[in-house]
This record gives sequence, C-alpha cells and structure tokens, in this order.
Amino acid sequence: MIGRLPFGPRKASNEGSALVGPLYAAQPMARVVFLAGLGRSGTTLLERALAELPGVEALGEVNHLWQRSLVNDEPCGCGEAFSRCPYWQAVGDKAFGGWGSVDVAAVDQAQGRAMRLRQIVGLARGEPTLAPAAALIADHHRRVYDAAGSVAGASVVVDSSKHPALAYVLRREPGIDLRVVHVVRDSRGVAYSWTKEIERPEGRSRGSERFMTRYSPTASAVLWLAHNSSTAMLRRLGTPVLLVRYESFVREPRRTLAAVAQFAGLELDGTALDFIEGNTIRLQPAHTVSGNPLRFAAGRLEIRPDEAWRTQLPRRERLLVSALTYPQLAHYRFTGRRRAAR
Repeated sequence: MIGRLPFGPRKASNEGSALVGPLYAAQPMARVVFLAGLGRSGTTLLERALAELPGVEALGEVNHLWQRSLVNDEPCGCGEAFSRCPYWQAVGDKAFGGWGSVDVAAVDQAQGRAMRLRQIVGLARGEPTLAPAAALIADHHRRVYDAAGSVAGASVVVDSSKHPALAYVLRREPGIDLRVVHVVRDSRGVAYSWTKEIERPEGRSRGSERFMTRYSPTASAVLWLAHNSSTAMLRRLGTPVLLVRYESFVREPRRTLAAVAQFAGLELDGTALDFIEGNTIRLQPAHTVSGNPLRFAAGRLEIRPDEAWRTQLPRRERLLVSALTYPQLAHYRFTGRRRAAR
C-alpha cells in the first residue's frame, strides 16, 4: 500500500558533483516543523497526527534516512521497502537526480563531526571548524525537505529527527523556514520507556538493528536534561520554538494540534480536525523513513496517557530520576500532585 499522496513527475539530471548530486533547481523556501526533544516523548504520535492535517507531509526521522533507508533499505511507513516506494524515489529524483548521487559516506562523516551534543555550543557560535560538516548536512536536508514538499503538494513538512544538534545545523540554512516544536514528557515516564525491550519491525532489513536502543534510568535522565536544555536554548538564539507537553497532547489532541498548526502557519477549516473523535484518531499511511513502530500504524488509534512508570519503574530509580531532573521537572510543571493538563 503506497498511501494517499499524489506523486509528481520524475526528473533526472546528469549535472553536478559526486558529493551533492545534480545542480539543484531553486524551490520556494521549505517550511519545516522540526520535532525536538528526547526520544520516547511521543514525537512519533504527534507527527502521525500532524500528517492528517491538510498541507502537511510527515517524513519521519530524516537524520536516519541516509543509513537506514539508502544503505539498509528499511521500509517506508507505507510498508514498501524504501527502494520500492514511489514517493521516496520521486523525492530522490527531484532532490539529487536519484539517490545514487548521494555520497552516503560523506554524509555519515559529516554527521559524526557535527551531530553531537558536545558540539552544540560550537554550532550555536558558528564555529568555523564545524562549518563544512554542518553545511553538507543542511544542504542535504534542505534538498529532501523541498523535494518532499513538492512531490506531496504540501506546504509544510515534518521532521521528527529530534536531535537538537540537527536543529542548530538547520537554523543557519537560509533556504529553510525552521519552526521547532519542543516535545517534553515527564522524565520518569521517559526513563521507564527507555528500559523496555522493543523489537524494531525494520530489524529484518540487512544491517539493521533488531531492537531499539535502551538506556538505564540514570543515563536517560542525563540525556533528558541535555536534550531539553539545548532545545530550549534555541529560542534565545531567535529560532521559533513552541513547547508541547506530551501529557497535554494525549489529553487534549485537538487543542494541541490547533496550536501547532497555527505555529506552522497553517490555516485550518472547520473540518480539518474531524479525524479526531474523543480520544481516538484515524490515521492514513504515511511515508515516514524512521521512527518507532507507531509509524506503521493505520486506521483507528486510541490515544491515552501512558503512565505505567508510576507503578512499573522501581521506587529507587523513580526517586533517582526525580532528583537528577528536578529543576526542569518543576519548570515544565511535572512536580506535585497529579492534575489535569492545561
């Protein structure tokens, strides 16, 4: 099953360098909603819901496209292998004259250089030693965003890559209208989720990991602090940032999606949110290249708060994560007695 979106004509070119492919035809500036924060915070669910809005195309975690899709040929969210998905082949043709023109080794090297939490300060300052790697990453992502929006006929694309370092790279790309949605979930819920063993449906693809990464509660608490602090700092640098609490989203999906749509510059009519019925949403297949298993879901999906951590995360670890992350827990209103999200 391919999904609901139309496909544009394929165009190839023989011009350009081996590094970045053919010369790129200028397109209108890509409007990108970048979902940032630490994994296991509900970004895939939010992305899938956003994809149901008119004018929006969800791409998944584009930072993983180069290895997982081009090399490992993992399946698209529509169910087809990446190499057999007409949508992504049309995107590759439009962006690079074919995916074969992409130097995956060069992209991988650039990501290893710039896509690190420890490089965020340097990226924020525009450190010259990081500039070549950052420019390569930004250029390749811009090409994908522009082509994906053009092929889908969408005015907004959603990238759920999450990693704040990528947001710092993209914010300096003049061809990208970047809007960051900072998704935050209670650190204890995130910590518990990272301890669970989850098999990846893509794990049968060549070279792919069978299971999703796992972290100890202590490690996830440290990462939670680092990702949320560095994402929040983007606002001080002039990047538009909208905070979305996972707990608020699952309790009030209509209100949250309306706020994100306004932030993204979308004008919704009275029927745009009709795919939400109470705590159930209707999902059509989406062409997402990476993410948690929810990216393959289609049909009716019940959404509800996942608070298993309150009983399943051992008390000692729950207290440890609470202590390590307390200042930000208080800042994001996760402390005190349980209450309805506002």
